[in-house]
Amino acid sequence: MTHIDVPNSPGYLISRWREKGPVELPKLTEWKEEMNIESWLMIAEAAMFLDAAELLAIVESELTPAEKATLGLVRRRMLGDQHLEQAINDAIEIAKNPESRDLKLEGRLRMERGLSRFESGDTEGAEEDLTWAEIRLKSVSKASRDHDLSLLNKAAFHMAVGAPLMALTVYSDISRTAGHADETIAISRIGASRIRASLGHTFDAARHAWNAHAHAIKAFQTNMAIEAGTLYIELSLDSIDENAERMKDQVSQAKPRSATDDEPNYSANINDIEDVFMWCHSKLPESNSGEQRPDLRAMVSIASKINKLELFENLLSNPDGVEDSMLVAIIQACVSDEELRKKWNQRLTVLTMI
Repeated sequence: MTHIDVPNSPGYLISRWREKGPVELPKLTEWKEEMNIESWLMIAEAAMFLDAAELLAIVESELTPAEKATLGLVRRRMLGDQHLEQAINDAIEIAKNPESRDLKLEGRLRMERGLSRFESGDTEGAEEDLTWAEIRLKSVSKASRDHDLSLLNKAAFHMAVGAPLMALTVYSDISRTAGHADETIAISRIGASRIRASLGHTFDAARHAWNAHAHAIKAFQTNMAIEAGTLYIELSLDSIDENAERMKDQVSQAKPRSATDDEPNYSANINDIEDVFMWCHSKLPESNSGEQRPDLRAMVSIASKINKLELFENLLSNPDGVEDSMLVAIIQACVSDEELRKKWNQRLTVLTMI
């Protein structure tokens, strides 16, 4: 299902530990308070993910019984353990026990059990747990990392069982003004954009992709920003109008509609398309290698449609530097020089024979 990166604050604390540590617990407590880190569990998870064993040993002593049980699950998952449901049930009992009760962790653990049940084929049990978890986390920790995850995983569940409109409803609960993390908003808007596009709702699809691009940039998620940006452009290329309003104005004026309202006509301003394209181009990695390069596939395809292939001159002249056979096929279709096309054809033959 969905994964959200370790929050920045615990990551920064790990960096400070490595630069200025080791330090004793009072100093760690001071750092935790300075960074407004919600719990020791967040620091423990970051220490585990980032291999800060000495720090983890100190922090584990500060965890509650429910947090220790949760951290144990995280550790087992990191080690590849796929048989976690009984351990999750045991952790839930700890979180429910009046002497060790933790309402937030009970919500998170029910989400974990929902994911485990889905993986084992129990879709009914998975839906029950994921719904329960989202309701609990909304009530006790709205717009927190765990609440965001519960929403995204619930939407992903609906997509996995073939209920995209249910997923769209969940995405709509992730308001851009309700304090959700920018990364969460970006993920949800990419998902909503693809669903809207499948329904033929071009304006809404483009609007969601535009918002996803903006929030991914705010979250410093460059790959996601490129994905959303290229999605926005692809949705807009057939709707270019030189008199169209800029997208930021169209987004700000958009209002909720009922099921009976007509779909708005969509017109795209070429300046928006070029601005997003140039931002994405500026953030592409210098290397063209890699067996899976969806970023370059999308960008080259778009460049051929808006007459900007010259920006990829180094890529187009170096077939041997490309390892993605799908990208090779796209480039082969884009180049007009016959000699160069032959070289790309040879490269495609080599890659598909491996």
